[in-house]
Amino acid sequence: MSEEYEITRFLNSKKFKEKFDEKEYDKIKKYKGNTYTGMRVGGRHYWNYDNGKWYEVKTSPEKWNITFNSIKRRYHKAPINSGASIGTKYHWYIIADQIAEKLDSNSYMTTMKGLKFKIGHQRPYWKNFSYEYPEKQSYKQRVIEVLEKTLKQLKGESSVKNF
Repeated sequence: MSEEYEITRFLNSKKFKEKFDEKEYDKIKKYKGNTYTGMRVGGRHYWNYDNGKWYEVKTSPEKWNITFNSIKRRYHKAPINSGASIGTKYHWYIIADQIAEKLDSNSYMTTMKGLKFKIGHQRPYWKNFSYEYPEKQSYKQRVIEVLEKTLKQLKGESSVKNF
């Protein structure tokens, strides 16, 4: 299924057109025994990245350090009074495959697919990210957990869905 078809289907879906419950975002939800808030599991966002900047430094024959900066904008306007407060920050950990196809001497078509894991968040009135508070897993513990679960999936010890 093409990405364009999937986006069009989503934007024309009954779920998208139904009245938005502005309280849904902050409701406590459960998924496979875990409690969370925010967008429901299965929710979708489509973003347009304008003027993204990718910076990379080769640090070994097979390794690069990368930085990507861009402002992403919603494909459609957010429902009024929905989602997180302005100033909220999210800390994600991304594991991805990237395919870069050379188009000419100066251009590559880049496609990246992978997994994005929430490591923590910081509300505008908080001093720290959520993982910096004593009752939460630290940043390092959370990243190790994500990598260990992903490695277990890749080794076939549980169902591999996105790899």
